[in-house]
Amino acid sequence: MGAARYIWITDSLRPASEGVVPFLSAGMQYGFSVFEGIRCYSTDKGPAVFRMNEHVERLLDSAHIVGFRELPVTAEQVKAAINQTIAANEFSACYIRPMIYLDGAMSMTVEAGHPRFVVAVWEWKSFLGAEAKERGIRANIASFTRLHPNIMMTKAKVSGNYVSSILAKTESHRAGFDEAIMLGPDGYVAECTGENLFVARNKIVYTTPRAGILEGITRDSLITLARDLGYSVVEEPISRDQLYIADEVFVCGTAAEVVALREIDFRTIGDGKAGPVTRALQQEFDKLVSGRHARSAAWLAPVPALNAAAVRS
Repeated sequence: MGAARYIWITDSLRPASEGVVPFLSAGMQYGFSVFEGIRCYSTDKGPAVFRMNEHVERLLDSAHIVGFRELPVTAEQVKAAINQTIAANEFSACYIRPMIYLDGAMSMTVEAGHPRFVVAVWEWKSFLGAEAKERGIRANIASFTRLHPNIMMTKAKVSGNYVSSILAKTESHRAGFDEAIMLGPDGYVAECTGENLFVARNKIVYTTPRAGILEGITRDSLITLARDLGYSVVEEPISRDQLYIADEVFVCGTAAEVVALREIDFRTIGDGKAGPVTRALQQEFDKLVSGRHARSAAWLAPVPALNAAAVRS
């Protein structure tokens, strides 16, 4: 990963070395923070952030869901901080991590602490490996269940939610797989550790219901792109064995983008490589994020030049 020189803390840019979280804080001790994963892509017109508005809206929705009542930033301030952090680091493409964490609150109530806002960026070119897009990856069904909506809020991107994802993915890696598929409490497929999941069968695209998953912005984008290409997209429960007999299975996320699952639980999926639906969506997504798609203008936000006043010496 390419290191950044600057990080946004509260209301200004600071040297990246100052990007630390207090040890005695609910954000550190209990995972009480909300965050977003966003991508900035290189285009012919310069760096541009993919679906900035939707990501910032979800960040603030997450903060509302977990109970923050007064936030230190507005949506416009979050977007400005993201843009200035990218510009200060002079990245043409990067991964963006805005976060609101609870400082203090060791007594375990929201009102006992203070929300703090930070933005970090880094160069992150391949999340699942350089060959994943071309060859697809291998996955297995995790022994860990996706969180029940009454155990933890599944619509909020909460740091603590990802403990089970880390456990599941580590288990899969140690067993020789690339990724883990998590079932919901009802026994149906939910999502992967950091990606939403799609199935293609008989030229129909299926995806899991929204109730128990994080509603991915890349997921929403692919649903739109698939319908643009003429595919029917159906949202319905998917069982484990339906994965095995699918023509194609693919996953998507901000970090992963669009990647095929060529094998699940030692069973080859389809032809054992990215199929025609997956490849078509990969190509459309690549056009979209590079500024060469009809929807690019609506979904890519150009990064403005650095405002020197944003840098605090």
